[in-house]
Amino acid sequence: QVQLVESGGGLVQPGESLKLSCLASGSILGVYTMRWYRQAPGQERELVAGIRRGGVTNYAYSVKGRFTISRDDAKKTVYLQMNTLKPQDTAVYYCCADIVSPYGLESPSEYWGQGTQVTVFS
Repeated sequence: QVQLVESGGGLVQPGESLKLSCLASGSILGVYTMRWYRQAPGQERELVAGIRRGGVTNYAYSVKGRFTISRDDAKKTVYLQMNTLKPQDTAVYYCCADIVSPYGLESPSEYWGQGTQVTVFS
């Protein structure tokens, strides 16, 4: 019984900013790597950013310098600050987390949120 819920998506103009949040809830023993993906219409899913338990991050080349991923382990939440948004950033954004549950297997399992729409237009 683990759930991820994203929020913060919306419609913005080029150059504006959005901050996405993803809250993990349920019976959780530990949250390991957390990631943000996105998928544009007719395209494959793309890894946008990831953050490990120790805070080490990685980003897709297309968002480096514009997006920042962070996490608050006390709140079991991962964030994605998106600045200087471009039309090509338009996509459904999904969060994904490797989570250990007391009712599941011993090793971490992947859990996904439902996605939140980000649209950048002029």
